[in-house]
Amino acid sequence: MLASQRRAAILALVEQNGAARVSELVERLGVSDMTVRRDIERLDGEGLLERVHGGAVATQPRAADEPGFAAKSMLMTAEKQAIAAEAARLVHPGATIAISAGTTTYELAKAIRSVPQLTVVTNSVPVAQLLHESQAAGHVVVLTGGVRTPSDALVGPVAINALRGLHVDRLFLGAHGVDRAAGLTTPNLVEAETNRALVASSRSVCVLADRSKIGIVGLSTFMDLDAVHTLITDAGIPAPARQVLEDTIENVVLADPATVASAQTTAEEAG
Repeated sequence: MLASQRRAAILALVEQNGAARVSELVERLGVSDMTVRRDIERLDGEGLLERVHGGAVATQPRAADEPGFAAKSMLMTAEKQAIAAEAARLVHPGATIAISAGTTTYELAKAIRSVPQLTVVTNSVPVAQLLHESQAAGHVVVLTGGVRTPSDALVGPVAINALRGLHVDRLFLGAHGVDRAAGLTTPNLVEAETNRALVASSRSVCVLADRSKIGIVGLSTFMDLDAVHTLITDAGIPAPARQVLEDTIENVVLADPATVASAQTTAEEAG
């Protein structure tokens, strides 16, 4: 296979699936790890895809596009884990919470698996599966039902009806975009309606969004920025964007990936 044919095959796989890992491409193409990485670097330089740790993802979607769960899970991994660690501090034994769909909220679900006696309302299939498997912690998981989106969210009238009449202490909410004027947005109109129902069921809303979401505007707004009680983002957020958030939102928390990585290393050494 010529180099140009190989790069075309890589690009086709990334565009078809939204993302591809280096290990997967090595196996499919029968070439070395280094060759795949050079090809990804070349395609990234040409603006045809985006190189990320461990692979590549499709370039920035349009306002009406919705990348899949696997594609989004490859982006800003360390930042998402740091945000989840900060959010987990707000979850106490016996609490009743809601967790929306998304890859950062999925990291939160992983971080709270050992917190006992939680009641968790969610429209995320991965979150429900993860917490359901943590039976030793005594979790009660309420999955809304509904139509499944590419991001593994359950949305639509069934999900909205399931949320009516429910009341949770705090909602942990993801978003496709966070913008001062547009607020919290998503590319999916039906998911926007479902998110509004999640917000209505909660006494307090905590948004989990890494810096790549700031300034992004999706097709549909589902919450105004000044209605958010807490926003947790990563410490790499530019100062002007941070100032906008702090001027608008009651409580802004910056999560440091380096701190989380250090804690994980210490725990591994202790183990």
